[in-house]
Amino acid sequence: MDELPLLPLKDVVVFPRMVVPLLVGRPASLTAVEDSLASGCPLFLCAQRDASVESPQWEDMYEVGVAANILQTLRMPDGTMKVVVEGLGRGRIEEYRPHADSIIVLVSPLAEKPAEEEEREALMRSALSQFGDYVRRSQRVAPDIVTSLQSVDESNVLADLLCAYLPVRADERQGILETLNVGERLEKITAALIRENELLEIEGKVRERVREQMERSQREFYLQEQLKAIHQELGSRGEGGDEFSELRDAIERAKMPKEVREKAMRELGRYERMPTMSPESTVARTYLEWLTDMPWRKRTRDHLDLEEAKRVLDEDHYGLTKVKERILEFLAVRKLSKSARGPILCLVGPPGVGKTSLGRSIGRAMKRKFVRVSLGGVRDEAEIRGHRRTYIGALPGRIVQSIKRSGVKNPVFMLDEVDKMSTDFRGDPSSALLEVLDPEQNSSFSDHYLEVDFDLSEVFFITTANSEYDIPPALHDRMEVVRLAGYTAFEKERIARLFLIPKQMAECGLEDKHLRFADSGVNGLIRFYTRRKDARKVVSRKRPARTVVTDKRLGVLLGPPEYTESRADAQPQVGVAVGLAWTMSGGDILNVETSTTKGKGGLTLTGQLGDIMKESAQAAYTYLRAHARDLRIPVEFHKNKDLHVHVPEGAIPKDGPSAGTAIAVSMLSALRGKAPAASVAMTGEITLRGRVLPVGGIKEKVLAAHRAGLSKVLLPKENEKDLVEIPKEVRKDLALEFVDNIDDVFGHVFSRAARKKA
Repeated sequence: MDELPLLPLKDVVVFPRMVVPLLVGRPASLTAVEDSLASGCPLFLCAQRDASVESPQWEDMYEVGVAANILQTLRMPDGTMKVVVEGLGRGRIEEYRPHADSIIVLVSPLAEKPAEEEEREALMRSALSQFGDYVRRSQRVAPDIVTSLQSVDESNVLADLLCAYLPVRADERQGILETLNVGERLEKITAALIRENELLEIEGKVRERVREQMERSQREFYLQEQLKAIHQELGSRGEGGDEFSELRDAIERAKMPKEVREKAMRELGRYERMPTMSPESTVARTYLEWLTDMPWRKRTRDHLDLEEAKRVLDEDHYGLTKVKERILEFLAVRKLSKSARGPILCLVGPPGVGKTSLGRSIGRAMKRKFVRVSLGGVRDEAEIRGHRRTYIGALPGRIVQSIKRSGVKNPVFMLDEVDKMSTDFRGDPSSALLEVLDPEQNSSFSDHYLEVDFDLSEVFFITTANSEYDIPPALHDRMEVVRLAGYTAFEKERIARLFLIPKQMAECGLEDKHLRFADSGVNGLIRFYTRRKDARKVVSRKRPARTVVTDKRLGVLLGPPEYTESRADAQPQVGVAVGLAWTMSGGDILNVETSTTKGKGGLTLTGQLGDIMKESAQAAYTYLRAHARDLRIPVEFHKNKDLHVHVPEGAIPKDGPSAGTAIAVSMLSALRGKAPAASVAMTGEITLRGRVLPVGGIKEKVLAAHRAGLSKVLLPKENEKDLVEIPKEVRKDLALEFVDNIDDVFGHVFSRAARKKA
């Protein structure tokens, strides 16, 4: 065994008889070279397992390496040393002896096992043949090397010399170095050369195909340039010149931002190099047309005259005083603020109250273009962000399409039915819409098709919804909600007189001399049919001089009525209480019925009630049990009576925190056998302690009670602040009472106090 200084190598494996230059820079390696030069003993060259380790230990080194003589050294200006070494023979590290500034290893020589005599010649010839093919295909090795190797007679010498030119990874070279059987070593070398030759053959085929494609593209480009020149000479494309020049001119006229213009010019360059009949050519041209047609800098000047806006709103809509005030306040802030940023206006209300027409009026008042997109049923994120240009037929999203259609970058943009978006495997459109509506993000909105940012910060977005609770929370936080309730009977009549009847008569070609509506006829009219019937009479000349529409003639003109209004029962009934509910179509009355039968205290709930209404019924039932003696009902009713609570119209799902008081009154009436007042409606949720909690939708519910002909409405005390929303004519006809607890409710609906006097 010999003690030799160790020189660790990174990604280099040196073989015996191999002369190779090495660049030495690590302090321990420089010391090892100096020790070898001073003592005259060889260096031991061994590869590291991980080239990233700067101070390798024994476990970081391969065990087998090569002893080598230093042939030449050269000091570099940066302190490193260039060393030329020659491999002598294989050795194995037996002991690792680190010193302060170098590493000494104890090395034992490794003896090689010669190849079998009958195989030796065949292995050498095969290896030389594959090496010759490699040299010819790769052209990385001088051909003279093959000639010099053909004169080598010893198989182990040939194997080691071939390894100097073998194009394999360091770990594979290490495996060949550790193979002591010369025959196996030649087999590994031959296999590596065969694999490399196959890869080189495939590379050659790919290179040839690419070269042919490039030559074809260059030929087509040359021919297209010639064709372009011929068209220009003949003038066959007209005065506008060829299509590439037209597109270039369109890009210049579009006044795009710098980065968008650079993108358009790159795409135009690609389009010019494409074959005319290529499908990609159509995609590229369509994309360029979208870029040039977008209103990058076109805008309309705002006209924020509040008096004019008020005149337009009053001209287009009757009533809605509070809503109009909110809109005018919103416009006033837009006029004072230099920034276009601000909350998004969201109009919430049942269908038919004028949400979309209000948005159109805002656009008319501001002298801006108006565009509208309906989001009902949208469940694909690409509807908002657009499709990527990976296939023919891809298009931008509906936001970009509408902006292009408007022709300006600052229209009044209405997003209808924002509460009816869905989500599935194609993405979440509400998340995509967040980037559109968020003032902090929409200045650089990115459509997947355009692949460039478009500034939406100047767009006046207005959204609409039927239910505020179904708006995605992230969007709701960025919106200024304006609630539109239903109309009173007086307002409906005025709307019909001032707007609907004149509009429909004009559309049907009728005049006042042909048709007149009596007050009694307007209230029961189903629109459109009367106009058509009378128009037919006018044309056929078989009508009387003038048709007067009254309530008695409606049945003759239109047949039996298709709809009936919800009306409360005129006579009080045991177990029946009148509640009030909010729906997406406005307010409605809710009759709650309770019946008792002999049983064991069961509670049955029917009428498609949701979880909240079921919990309300359970809370009311528990309250009655806890206060049975004070309420003068059988104390043991929960043991010998079953209660069945039913809300009619079972085909319609019902839910919400509004029916607690009505359910409690209905149950108490059934247990006491005494009917509550039929003309009293109520809304509010109750607790187990009897408190009446506030609810929403007060205006809609009160209007429903007014339509149903009721005389009194019981509301939670905390909803007294909502009284300002109730129209004066409704407050004049209804007695509005505010209650704190369920005892107050019982006192209003029963002729005597609900509890016994102490």
